[in-house]
Amino acid sequence: MVELCGERTRLREFRVDDLDASLSVVGDDRVTRFLSFDSLSREIQAERLAGAIQRASLNPRTEFYLAVTGRADDQLIGFVRLGLGGVRAAKLGYAIAADHWGHGYATDAARTLIEFGFGELGLHRISAAIGPDNAASIALVRRIGFTREGRLRDHVHTNGAWRDSELYSILAS
Repeated sequence: MVELCGERTRLREFRVDDLDASLSVVGDDRVTRFLSFDSLSREIQAERLAGAIQRASLNPRTEFYLAVTGRADDQLIGFVRLGLGGVRAAKLGYAIAADHWGHGYATDAARTLIEFGFGELGLHRISAAIGPDNAASIALVRRIGFTREGRLRDHVHTNGAWRDSELYSILAS
């Protein structure tokens, strides 16, 4: 079981009782318009949450998909994910409930998970693919040291259309 503490956030494994709080992230069009999937129904999110909980027990793990909470309480306000793939490489993803935007939670959660990835997991490279219209997320990855690599054309299909992604990465060095 992984639990990590940042300056503002705590990252922990998902639990079944996170369903309602997780819907404030993955069921909110304000949030999912920036993600690689459309808003999810309660039924679909329940299945996805069960899958995430099951994958957390795999050995070796294929991902570290963690709930983001504030430091002061255990209420889920978002998620952060390192999808492992390739040789010592991972893909970073994150989202915070819209009601909690602007407080540095995504930055802190991403930074905390990146430190875990390079330190504990021995990763060499972490990348992030971000929609070109997601200025806040692009600013976040730049602020924590990511470098823009280029554009992935028609990278994801979401909200009924293909969307490009801007590719950013950070290296352990």
